[in-house]
Amino acid sequence: MKKYLITGLLVWIPLVITVWVITALVRWMDELLPVGVRPEDLVGTRIPGLGIVVVLALLFVTGVLVSNILGQKLLRIWEGILTRIPVVNSIYGGVKQVSDTLLSPTGQAFRKALLVQWPHPGTWTIAFQTGTPGGDVLNHLDGEHVSVYVPTTPNPTGGYFVMIPRAHVVELQMTVDEALKYVISMGVVAPSPRAPRRPEALNAPPL
Repeated sequence: MKKYLITGLLVWIPLVITVWVITALVRWMDELLPVGVRPEDLVGTRIPGLGIVVVLALLFVTGVLVSNILGQKLLRIWEGILTRIPVVNSIYGGVKQVSDTLLSPTGQAFRKALLVQWPHPGTWTIAFQTGTPGGDVLNHLDGEHVSVYVPTTPNPTGGYFVMIPRAHVVELQMTVDEALKYVISMGVVAPSPRAPRRPEALNAPPL
């Protein structure tokens, strides 16, 4: 009997959590619509998912508008105004720089899954490359380094930012999505190997 109960849980738990997350997301997006223009205010009934449609349409229209010369000029004027407002300029500038780095198609942030020794030599974990050190940091580092993000388990939104010599980093033959699943599942959901295991992966120099 215990076997059948566990089997039933393995079927229902992922389904229930998926439905709950999607429902919460739809409800949150619907609440983004201003009061007075929501379907329940206009026609007296709620239309689930309308918020998602409106947000996607807004993002698409914005992308089309700022993709031409006039739109880019207007965007620069708008950003110029924001950068002149105290407090707002620091918040907006910081968020924009991070979002441009993470979402830019040409950026390298979170494009590679790495194997690094953390938190001490001989202990290995998965990390994600976020870029390379810059600024005054370069004056205090010997040799080539990479900036990496080491996520915590099972919540990868928390973690550590560290700079590691490139010679101590092993690039993994797995996608970022596969690596995230591996981290979140605490190693239970292991991705399928894509290439023969490389002996040098476990012979990287210690930190």
